[in-house]
Amino acid sequence: MEYLTVALPKGKLFKPSAELLEKIGYTADGLSDKSRKLIITNEEKKVRFIITKTADVPTYVEYGAADIGVIGKDVLTESGKDVYELLDLGFGKCHLMMAVPKEQKRAKLTDYAYTRVATKFPHIAEEFFTRQGMQMEYINLGGSIELGPVVGLSESIVDIVETGTTLKENGLEEIAYIMDATARLIANRVSFKLKFARIGNMVTALSKLVGKEGQP
Repeated sequence: MEYLTVALPKGKLFKPSAELLEKIGYTADGLSDKSRKLIITNEEKKVRFIITKTADVPTYVEYGAADIGVIGKDVLTESGKDVYELLDLGFGKCHLMMAVPKEQKRAKLTDYAYTRVATKFPHIAEEFFTRQGMQMEYINLGGSIELGPVVGLSESIVDIVETGTTLKENGLEEIAYIMDATARLIANRVSFKLKFARIGNMVTALSKLVGKEGQP
């Protein structure tokens, strides 16, 4: 039997991903996002886990270094990678939005045209603003997006939000909804065909756990 290689993201999605896979029999000794090992293998089940930076998961899957992976819909959409999206796993729920400093709020969304927006999702942001007929200047940041308007780097931000607490703490207010995002199970297109039975069985088992019907 060939190995099935699974890419898991470090950070907040790792634990629920690992716990969900363990419930259907996919786990390995020492599986942790704190592990120093780059690849963790279950020889008995012929499963390999790659634990990697969140943004890299779609790349590993697209190029076949991993057969399947778990990634947030936000990161998946931004990456534009050519993979199969198999299942909405339901956890890691958040949404992408545009936010601005409360004291600098303008009358309508299009009043922000031709201003600077700080984001780690420039492709999603550009697609959103283009739909509104707006041209923007995009400043790509890797972290602490909320800092952009606070220090005058940008007039607004496009970022993910879960509770809104960080926005409030930094005097920002959400003014436009862009998209919802949850964790998704993705597959390499070739692996999906060559390992269809194993991947299909996994999707069926996960579907039952997360309350989704159907299989690939």
